[in-house]
Amino acid sequence: MKKCSKTAHSTVTELNITPLLDLAFVLLVIFIITTTPIVNDLDLSLPNASKHEKEPPSKANYITVEEGGKLFMNKKEVDLAELQTTLVGLRMDDPDLNVIIRGDGKAKYKDIRAVLDVCQGANVSKVDLATEAAN
Repeated sequence: MKKCSKTAHSTVTELNITPLLDLAFVLLVIFIITTTPIVNDLDLSLPNASKHEKEPPSKANYITVEEGGKLFMNKKEVDLAELQTTLVGLRMDDPDLNVIIRGDGKAKYKDIRAVLDVCQGANVSKVDLATEAAN
């Protein structure tokens, strides 16, 4: 008596390429969708833009805070009261006033914070802190 039939244990020798075809069609669809069509297929004479003068960029004002707490406004030594009156005067002349605060790495945070408070009190909205790029 036979315990197993021959057809029950035959191995599949054919290669199933259905998943491979699915992958190929998906890649084809992705390539078709992501390629950009050529837009320069028509000859056009585009109009020329008129030249206009650019406004000169407004000059940035530098506030330097040294390690000991000394303040300098554009290389002139000032204290907090003078700094506020100077900033208010500059803001009246230029409502789009730019201020860059350059604080020494060893300066105390309270000195930098005091300068930021003075800038806020003078309604200077464009304030930036200067840093150096890390190596």
